Amino acid sequence: MAAERTNAGDPERTLKLLWREQDAGTQRGPRPGLSVDAVVAAATAIADAEGLRAMTMRRVAQDLGVVAMTLYTYVPGKAELLDLMLDAAYAAMPHTDTAGRPWRERVTAVAAENRALFERHPWVVGVATSRPLLGPGALAKYEHELSAFDGLRLDDVDLDSALTFVLEFVRGWARSRAEAETARCESRMTDEQWWATNGPLLARVLDERTYPLASRVGSAVGAAHGTAYDPQHAYDFGLGRVLDGLETLIGS
Repeated sequence: MAAERTNAGDPERTLKLLWREQDAGTQRGPRPGLSVDAVVAAATAIADAEGLRAMTMRRVAQDLGVVAMTLYTYVPGKAELLDLMLDAAYAAMPHTDTAGRPWRERVTAVAAENRALFERHPWVVGVATSRPLLGPGALAKYEHELSAFDGLRLDDVDLDSALTFVLEFVRGWARSRAEAETARCESRMTDEQWWATNGPLLARVLDERTYPLASRVGSAVGAAHGTAYDPQHAYDFGLGRVLDGLETLIGS
């Protein structure tokens, strides 16, 4: 399960913050030069560099050169700040102009935009969004991405489901890629070094007659990619199958 989720804070205050309509009472004695946007930018920089666990109100205040209590005049707490960070990340996403292009190209562009989001902000993949954000960044993202499926004779429910199908594929791929990167960092070994160490050990115990398919296919994958998991191949192959599946839906 994801360690963090959207909409975990006070819903009314979160919505006002997302749309920059805070109560005047939350802004008593603001520090000159500090703003909600500045707090969000500082928190995002920490999360990008060190992960969400490092992003605490105290740490953000430290990086901004203020005491922690000062932040609470701008943002009620970490839960609301996380929503602001994610909505800001969504708002900054480029929207590829694919008007007039075939639907597969439009959907491929949406997938690429979300892949770039996870690569730019790795912490985003660890945030559960089953209760969606209701901020301007999230709504602009949703509007743009739905347009990739517009005109395909899908009803509104299927249109949303098709978009979710694509986005969940990209999220799953990003999670697997992050796990592979974590394994490399924690082991301090590249995949090639890991296989050089473990390959001879496996060869001693593996009976190819007992595991004929595993032996044959595993060897073929290793020869093709130089590793058991190639993120780029996984992305290209998976997205192709996602598009094929959508083509069947659209054709029916």
